[in-house]
Amino acid sequence: MLKRMLPLLKLTPEFHARVWGGTQLKKSDPPTGEAWIVHESNFVDGGEFDGLRLAEVVSRHPEALLGSAPYAQTGDRFPLLIKLLDCADWLSVQVHPDDALAVELEGPGHFGKTEAWYFLNAEPEARVISGVAPGVSPELVAQAIREGGILDVCHFENVVKGDSIMMPARTMHALGPGLFLYEVQQTSDITYRVWDWDRPLTAGRSLHIEQSVTATDPAGIAETHSAVPYAYGYHEILSSAYFQLARYDLAGEPLFGDTRGESFHIVTAIDGAVSVTTDHAQATLGQNETLIIPAETHAYHLQAGKKGEALVARVPA
Repeated sequence: MLKRMLPLLKLTPEFHARVWGGTQLKKSDPPTGEAWIVHESNFVDGGEFDGLRLAEVVSRHPEALLGSAPYAQTGDRFPLLIKLLDCADWLSVQVHPDDALAVELEGPGHFGKTEAWYFLNAEPEARVISGVAPGVSPELVAQAIREGGILDVCHFENVVKGDSIMMPARTMHALGPGLFLYEVQQTSDITYRVWDWDRPLTAGRSLHIEQSVTATDPAGIAETHSAVPYAYGYHEILSSAYFQLARYDLAGEPLFGDTRGESFHIVTAIDGAVSVTTDHAQATLGQNETLIIPAETHAYHLQAGKKGEALVARVPA
């Protein structure tokens, strides 16, 4: 008798209003800045788990859905949060704790936040803050955080479409205007705001001065990877202890993947329609649509018409 396999999972995005948001994700007032496309709080859209939160599905089928690597790291918590961000203005200058500091500052059960950005679009001269400028002492960084002079010690860099940046926890950063991007991160939303461009300090956007001083590593280094031109095949984009991100460039012929039972794979179509086919299921993704391939699935293939691109995130073995 054949084993019953978990289905491919599509989730309903959660849209979040942000003062810095734009109109590409959703036209709204206040503007929409983020779409959480994969998070344990998202609802499943369709199929046998329709209307359940992803966390509920994980609790019923933890190892089959997550795979051996995530299950060993975070138990039955879904370990990643994936977002689309539409930045019409500067985000706050901010920093996130690592795992140990998250528990120390926020309590048991909290995770740190290492994240990575893949730029789906970037206007000319778009910039980000990616760490502290080289040679700045910890004492000067702490002084700048407390006295509001943080821009004088930040490292700015220009980015273009297709660039990617790995941002380790405890590295100060900010996204600038004119950017539309895919973000993959640990399942944590702990954010310490260092500075918020003199916006009103409302209850929802207060600063976290002493937490920022404690959490900021002045030697924290962001890894910037230049855009890889389109070329049919599989391209490793970036990797950390928490997640790996690859791009599949499609051109008629299928490209194959395999979860190996080690980790779920999260597929996001970023150019054109992309079909996902396994031995027992098939789904087609439109632009920026996403689904989860459970770890127990093993082999699958991705295919597009004349041209397509997909990002695939997973937890490393």
